[in-house]
Amino acid sequence: MRTFTTIWFGQLVSTIGSYMTHFAITIWVWESTGKATSLALVLFFGYISSILANIVGGTIVDRYNRKLLIMVGDGLVALSTVSILLLLLTGQLQIWHLYFIEAVNGIFLEIQELAYSVAISTMVPKKHYTRASSMGSMLHYGSSIFAPALGGVLYYIIGLGGILAIDLATFGVAIATVAFLPIPQAEIESKTLTFKAVIQDAVYGWRYIYQNSFLLPLLLWGSLFWLIHDLGGSIYAATILARSGNDAAVLASLSSAAGIGGVVGAVIITAWGGSKNPINSFFGGMIGAGLSKTIFGLGQSASVWIPAQFCSSLNFPWLGSADDAMWMENVEAEDRGRVFAARSLIRLIVGAIASLMAGYLADSIFEPAMRSGGVLAPIFGGIFGTGAGAGMALFYTITAIALLAVGIGGFTVFKRS
Repeated sequence: MRTFTTIWFGQLVSTIGSYMTHFAITIWVWESTGKATSLALVLFFGYISSILANIVGGTIVDRYNRKLLIMVGDGLVALSTVSILLLLLTGQLQIWHLYFIEAVNGIFLEIQELAYSVAISTMVPKKHYTRASSMGSMLHYGSSIFAPALGGVLYYIIGLGGILAIDLATFGVAIATVAFLPIPQAEIESKTLTFKAVIQDAVYGWRYIYQNSFLLPLLLWGSLFWLIHDLGGSIYAATILARSGNDAAVLASLSSAAGIGGVVGAVIITAWGGSKNPINSFFGGMIGAGLSKTIFGLGQSASVWIPAQFCSSLNFPWLGSADDAMWMENVEAEDRGRVFAARSLIRLIVGAIASLMAGYLADSIFEPAMRSGGVLAPIFGGIFGTGAGAGMALFYTITAIALLAVGIGGFTVFKRS
């Protein structure tokens, strides 16, 4: 665990910088357009390029030096940050630039994340899979505690440019911690990367899952959950900004609450080691997240949003670490790159579909329908109001109730099987 923990720390520092940048860009895009669609499209272009990278990602991760892949991923994403900074300083930064850069980043981040996830299973013993996975959750949630709060404050002091400069420094820390540590690489018969090898490996990963009576339904049920989750997640920031009068401090506070909840959940899993039956944690986390998000959607102020967000995020380390542990336990080490890539591809596809749909549904259907005189205002106006963001709040709440239903349904089905 020592090598893994050192690499994990470097990634944590880098992730804090990246999340500060993401938060600042979210505010910049909202101030520039005021549209949920613009924010959703930033996510969409990242998903699309990640899907393309995923096609060859499993083959690359299984054949090439994973340490080098992680370092190259950090380095190239750092270069894209430099490009945003230069465009900003020269007064030329536009929304479409962010779409393009997000698409470029998606390619390198997908391969890096595949290399990192597979490397975890080769660095730590099997008994620590759940613990290591929960520490991976802390990369996200730990960063969410500090990064948005710092980003929200610094955005109005040093601007987007200053935050981008800080982000660049954190990339250096991540690369340095990986450079001098060994990361095991499973041996395979051939290291040659050819078109035929890419197709064979992609087919191999899909066939492996299809022929596994446990992994296939696990993948399908999890994909349904993430499709619905990402529909709501794609309009999350726009909903809060619209209903809070564009208050970046409220959005930052909610991100911090999410981070604290996630870290608490991850710490519990890390100390405990996880349930002996991870399927309980997997679907239990879905149920808990659905309940919390429903309360969140019904709320209209930070006094409701903050505790609901904390409780929601508390569930995801349980859900995610259980999911990762089940995949690690059911896939042989030499096959994990290709199989994990196939699993990740489905996750990326549902995310892309959700982000593409969410902006249109929010801006063109739910928001107009919930305005005064809108078709849904007489039915739901007493619950959500009829002001800015009311339609998005209704949409978010519908997705939250659906998450709850998926969790209950999955728990029932897998318990019977």
